[in-house]
Amino acid sequence: MTPLAGRVALVTGGTGALGQAVSLRLLADGATVAIPYLDARERDWLAARVAPADRDRLLAEPVDVTDVEAVAAFGARLVAALGRLDVLVAAVGGFAGGALLETDAATWRRMLDLNLTSAFAAAKATLPHMVGAGWGRVVFVASRAVVPPAGGFVAYTVAKAGVVALAQALAVETRGSGVTVNAVLPSTMDTEANRAAMPDADRGGWVPVEAVADAIAMLARPESAHITGTLLAI
Repeated sequence: MTPLAGRVALVTGGTGALGQAVSLRLLADGATVAIPYLDARERDWLAARVAPADRDRLLAEPVDVTDVEAVAAFGARLVAALGRLDVLVAAVGGFAGGALLETDAATWRRMLDLNLTSAFAAAKATLPHMVGAGWGRVVFVASRAVVPPAGGFVAYTVAKAGVVALAQALAVETRGSGVTVNAVLPSTMDTEANRAAMPDADRGGWVPVEAVADAIAMLARPESAHITGTLLAI
């Protein structure tokens, strides 16, 4: 079954652990997947995982996802080349720990840029095309840490809370347009980076990235037309 055949998806953070799982899932569902990236090695790792039959539907271009103008230009190039832009998965992000008194201004700005500015930039670049076409799916990746807000990593928590607010506000702004906007809120995901950072943690409750990718793919499908403004905890 290829429910997204003929659709074009933009996946920010598409070369990260979750982003790769999402990209592979959307490719399997028939979509053409476009990925902005900064690290060519991660792009190559993803490309090597793509099934041969899907490789001609994977597009990648070096773009700074925190640069609003650069992301807008990338979106415009996709529409010019492919004629449409149907799905956005905003999966780029980063984590830094630290309570307020331990958080410097540079860390604060970095967390906001990676997690929130990147989501804003991606939405600005894609929503006009979706609304104009009368169809679109937007899925933001936030975090269980923001519902309720957790202490100990204040910059990250505030940035991801902003992503939640952005998703809910855009769901209101696009209501009735044919565009849905939702957010997934994963708990700790089972990635190599998290295993390295927390070698002694109990991983029994960690979430496989494939499970998060499946939830995102469900929200991106045509049959999810009546699901919008939802925060899906995973």
